[in-house]
Amino acid sequence: MRWPGAKPSSEYFTGSKTLRMEAVDTVNAIRQNHALEHATIAVLLPKLNGKVRLVGRAGLSSFHLYGDIPTKLLEESTHEALRRLQEGEKSLAVSPMCGTNLAVAGLAAGIASMIAGRGHSGIDKFGRVIQASVLAVLVAQPLGRLAPKHITTRSDLDNVRIAQVIRKGSGKYTRHKVTLARV
Repeated sequence: MRWPGAKPSSEYFTGSKTLRMEAVDTVNAIRQNHALEHATIAVLLPKLNGKVRLVGRAGLSSFHLYGDIPTKLLEESTHEALRRLQEGEKSLAVSPMCGTNLAVAGLAAGIASMIAGRGHSGIDKFGRVIQASVLAVLVAQPLGRLAPKHITTRSDLDNVRIAQVIRKGSGKYTRHKVTLARV
C-alpha cells in the first residue's frame, strides 16, 4: 500500500550507496553510544559502592542513565570511560547486566517453545514447552554475552566526544542524558 500522494524514491529501490552508508553510520553510532553507556556504568558503579540502581538506554546521538546519581560524578565517569575505551580497554564496552542478554534469552526461549510445542497438545505440549524454554535460556546465557560484544556495541570511539550531560528530575526519578558528538 502506498501513501496518498507518495512518490517512490529510486534511492530506496536501487540500493543507493549513500543510503546504505547512512544506515551503517546510524547503526555504528548507536553501537558506540551503547558501548560508552556500558563503560560509564562500569566506571561509575565502584565509585558508588554499588548502592544505586541504574538503567541505561542508548540512542542515536546520546545515551540515558536512569538512577539517583550525582551529575558531577557521572560526568567524570563518562569522560574516564571514554578515555579508557579510546586507549583500548574494550572489555568496558561489554556488560553482563546488559538488557541484550535478556533479549537473547527471551528470543531463544520463544523460538524453542514454538518448535517444541508444534504438533502437541495438552499436558504433553506444556511439558515440552517448559523443558525447551529452560534449556534455551541456559544455552542463551553464553550467547547473550556474545551479542553485546559482537553485535550491539562497538568499542572504537576515536571519533566520539562528550558534548554535554544534562540532569532531569530528582531522587529515584532522576535521568541523565549524555549527548555525544562525532568528530
